[in-house]
Amino acid sequence: METLLRSSLFSSLVLLLLLTAHKEGYAMVKNIHWLGHDTFKITGEKVLYTDPFKVKKKDMADIILITHEHYDHCSPDDIKKLQGPQTVIVAPADCAAKLKGNIKIVKPGDTLDVSGIRIEAVPSYNTNKQFHTKERGWVGYIVTVSGERIYLAGDTDYIPEMKTFRADIALLPVSGTYVMTADEAVQAALDIKPNIAIPMHYGSIVGTLDDAKKFSEKLKGKIVVEILPEE
Repeated sequence: METLLRSSLFSSLVLLLLLTAHKEGYAMVKNIHWLGHDTFKITGEKVLYTDPFKVKKKDMADIILITHEHYDHCSPDDIKKLQGPQTVIVAPADCAAKLKGNIKIVKPGDTLDVSGIRIEAVPSYNTNKQFHTKERGWVGYIVTVSGERIYLAGDTDYIPEMKTFRADIALLPVSGTYVMTADEAVQAALDIKPNIAIPMHYGSIVGTLDDAKKFSEKLKGKIVVEILPEE
């Protein structure tokens, strides 16, 4: 009886901690808009866009983050829809060669401040396939917006470096083929330990909503998952 009581109390404590973390992060989640694939609009002190692809309407971005040079992540035509005279584009060198404007070139390990937004470039690569090899120097990002650290994984597999990443909100690919599977993304989330995880990289080129649901189900009771509607 005492053992059951302790187990029940422990489970209740874990649930309380998860709900508290969810409440703390939810205000920021409301400012994260998924526009499909790996494209997010994040609002706070500034307006950020990530890997613009198939952008439906024009907007004005303060910062555009590009993870790598594949057409569905570094799309000059889509970037132009969001780019103004003051827009800063942060991207690896091979992406910068395709673009015009105020461009900050980064590689894994770089940290910079853009208009008061701290941006950390972190490794993003495949371990068991050749679509995104490590030597290309492509990146994910950890950006601090409104006091929350948001990790954008980019096109990556589950990599050892994730054990060192610290983020409040993690945007993780779940579709497999070119990136992590849902199962691998679960392992990534457990390493990173965000308050909230948001699946991405499905519903466009590869992957379906079922991948996002599988990811969510396997993290139930461990990490809060928000499956965002596509806007």
